[in-house]
Amino acid sequence: MPGTDDPRKLFILTTAGNYFSLDTQASLSTCRPLDNFLDDSNEFLLSVSRNTDELRFSNKLESMDGDGRVLLFFKPHPCVVSEENLHRSVLVSSMLESPISTLYQALRQVYGPVLLQDDKWSQSFDSKLQSLLTDLEVGLGSVLRHSHPKDSGERSIMTPLDEFSFWADVGRSGQNSRERDRAAHFSELFTTIEKVNLDSFSLVELLDLIESTRETVDDVWKQNEHAPYPETRMIRLMDVIGGALGRFVQRKLSTLHLWDDPYFTVREGLKGGVAACEQWVAVCEHLTGQVWKRYSPHPWSGEKHRPQGLQSLAQRLEEVRSVCEKLQRLLSGGKLQVSPARVYQPFTGLNPIHYNPYTEPLWRAAVSQFDRLIAPAEQEAAGKLKTFIIDAQDSPQQLLQVFQKHRELIKRPTISKELQPERETLLTRLLDYNKGLQVDFESRCHGAPGEKTGPLAGRNLPEVINNIVWVRQLLLKVEDSLKMADALLSDLSGFQPLLRFCDELQEQMRLYEQEQFEDWSRDLLSGLSDPKSGISNRVMELDHMDGKLKIQYSDRLVSLLREVRQLSALGFTIPAKIQQAANTADKFYRQAIILKQVAHFYNTIDQQMIPSQRPMMLGCALAFEQVIKVTLLFCGGKLQITWENPKELEQYISKLQSAAERLSTENRKLRKWHTDFTDKVVSLMGVDLLRQQQRWKDALQDLRTGFATLESQGIRAGDMRAWRQHWNHQLYKALEHQYQVGLEALNKNLPEINIDLIFKQGRLQFRPAFEEVRAKYYREMKRFICIPNQFKGVSETGEEPIFTCMIERNASGFLTIFSKAEHLFSRLTHVLDKFKDWVVLGQVDVDALLEKHLHSVQDWERNFRALKARGKESERLPRYLCVISCTVLIEIMLDINIS
Repeated sequence: MPGTDDPRKLFILTTAGNYFSLDTQASLSTCRPLDNFLDDSNEFLLSVSRNTDELRFSNKLESMDGDGRVLLFFKPHPCVVSEENLHRSVLVSSMLESPISTLYQALRQVYGPVLLQDDKWSQSFDSKLQSLLTDLEVGLGSVLRHSHPKDSGERSIMTPLDEFSFWADVGRSGQNSRERDRAAHFSELFTTIEKVNLDSFSLVELLDLIESTRETVDDVWKQNEHAPYPETRMIRLMDVIGGALGRFVQRKLSTLHLWDDPYFTVREGLKGGVAACEQWVAVCEHLTGQVWKRYSPHPWSGEKHRPQGLQSLAQRLEEVRSVCEKLQRLLSGGKLQVSPARVYQPFTGLNPIHYNPYTEPLWRAAVSQFDRLIAPAEQEAAGKLKTFIIDAQDSPQQLLQVFQKHRELIKRPTISKELQPERETLLTRLLDYNKGLQVDFESRCHGAPGEKTGPLAGRNLPEVINNIVWVRQLLLKVEDSLKMADALLSDLSGFQPLLRFCDELQEQMRLYEQEQFEDWSRDLLSGLSDPKSGISNRVMELDHMDGKLKIQYSDRLVSLLREVRQLSALGFTIPAKIQQAANTADKFYRQAIILKQVAHFYNTIDQQMIPSQRPMMLGCALAFEQVIKVTLLFCGGKLQITWENPKELEQYISKLQSAAERLSTENRKLRKWHTDFTDKVVSLMGVDLLRQQQRWKDALQDLRTGFATLESQGIRAGDMRAWRQHWNHQLYKALEHQYQVGLEALNKNLPEINIDLIFKQGRLQFRPAFEEVRAKYYREMKRFICIPNQFKGVSETGEEPIFTCMIERNASGFLTIFSKAEHLFSRLTHVLDKFKDWVVLGQVDVDALLEKHLHSVQDWERNFRALKARGKESERLPRYLCVISCTVLIEIMLDINIS
């Protein structure tokens, strides 16, 4: 301690000595800058820095030499410092690296959150000032990130957001366009994870975010449009991402009471935290140890990188989980005599989630004490485990499950020693298990997937992918058995032979995996130079011989894309030529699918068109074909097209689609008209030609209106001639059907003719006269028979109709209808004979008849009675007599005068 009685100097010298970890000398108590600061009200600042092993005082902020640390004492207002106002008039602050860095971190970590987020201070802080404060923080961060040109600002990257902001800044203010474009490209790649609010995720959802982050950093490393991403910077980025993930996991788990909460809750939380940490560590190891090392355009040159801080946190969380697991396993038997509160007592006051070198010794001591407390229970657990193992001895699978289930307990030294014979048995079983895997591998590695001598076949997997996935599944089984052996059996004498066997087996499997990939690469590289393989750079051609449009984008290209993606995901480095072909195929994949659709339409449009409508679509079809042929280059008897410019390709496809759509729309429209016409003509098949002639007229008018409408829409009448002819033929069929049906029933369906049977001029006769009725009947027959002569269909004016021949074609039916007509009139004449008896009195001299036959009263009475009876019979005569059903009605009018 400095030798001074001045409490003011004692405070400053002690504070500075503690900060710099130096003993302050007594001579410093008479330092002039210190005296000026304390005694002069016009002196506001005292800076203290370290110069080797001494402290240097100054009343101004000088360059930050030495270790870059400065301790500042300053006054908020003019005053002489006294013992009474010392703690109210002197403020203390430290400064690291630079004033910019210190101000930035102070705003970011202290003043920004307080002034912008705290309810008390943010309400009294003007919104404009809040905006200025935010802008100041952003600006300071940008300056800070660009203040270290030698390391590209890596030292100032403390969080992932700092890295994203760095590239955004360079993209806006880089020294040249190349640098700005490169930075903008990186910034765009980071966009997928830049806006993520980590605190909104759960530990389960965090795994998906880690996978997205893996894809993003992989894309950043593998981009080849600009200068590659620096390896040292990627290491820094992986570490800061790991740090952010670790802090997030700690925040999530800090809400748990590890020693008091239910075991299930604690287990799930720790399990999620361990999984998140281990997944990011595994991502970094996999990318830097395998994927990027084999990526020839930008290989990883250093060692496999592992975020050490995150891995240490994962190990600590796993140890915490192991402690809880062990106690739960031991408590599950129900015979443990100590309470959980007692065995957890060593951890009282210790937060195991906070991992750092200072908490590690405390944690180890607590774990050691915990192990001593549960030692008696472990002895009992060893006995129970022996029983479980003996019960599963006959089944290798069950034996492995027992060891796997109780793995954490068996790892305990006490239990491990007790289970020495059982562990020897497990070692033997694991060796046999791996030998079985070797036999299975060797028996299947030479066949095709799905065959008895080939790898097991997955669903919808290309052969090379199937084989690699199959062998990797075997590798995982070997690795899992090795992990179990390493955890439980590493102290046994037979462990090393098992380890050597498994290493040799894994090497054999990896060699097979590499051979599969190399064979695939070799076949594909040879295929790329073979135009017949369907992997040429020609995109489409129009064959001059058969007129078929062919798209040179085969199904092999689709499978190539799939294989390249899957192999890349499996960690293989795709040869540059194959990758380029895949990139080209992927680049034109969407366009190729569209072109295939257009080509299919072009090649089948003639089948989609109704033959009689083809002349009506000739204009659209020629326009479509012209678009196809206009950019094709004639070469070797075939028309070829190649694209090198995506913009030109898009324009060409747009024209093709537009022309195809016009043709397709026109075809759909005409087919709709055709369908409507079909419905109308089909309905005419059931419309009576004699009784419902108006419906025939209406239907014909609808058809003619349709033709007129299409002509008004620009279709030439000459182009519709074939279609008109088609519908005339269809109308002919409908008309002939109804014509033949009408002929068969013509005698029944002709209009009714009312005929009165009258007694006039002393005889029975018809009214109208028989000859007149006959003439009218035959006139109606002739009108029906001549309908085809009058029927024009949808023919144009002056066009020769096709319907007139129908009469001649059906002439054989005329004999029948004329025969039926004559038979009808014959029946009509017989009606006169039926009523002759009733009119006989009207045909004689009644007076003479009476004189001759009526002599007595009895004769008169008898004849009156007979006349009366006959009169009653006449009343029962029908007024209308049906000669033939519903056709000819004869009204009988008996006009008999009996006196």
